[in-house]
Amino acid sequence: MKTTIQIDLELKKRLDELKIHKRESYSSVIKRLVDSVFDDEPISKETLEEIEKSLEDIRAGRLFTMDEIRRMVGEE
Repeated sequence: MKTTIQIDLELKKRLDELKIHKRESYSSVIKRLVDSVFDDEPISKETLEEIEKSLEDIRAGRLFTMDEIRRMVGEE
């Protein structure tokens, strides 16, 4: 099934820039964009907990600069 939609010219130009090849359909471009929004592998509860722990470390100032890490591993 197909339908027609109205978009402004500026949006059409932006969709044109996203085409992988010149003859790619707008439907294909839009599908790629929509598919990229949805995550097939949602973040697990454990990963979210680890992220929160890391954020707590950052807030508390428990972090290292890249220079500090290089010195610690001997890559000065």
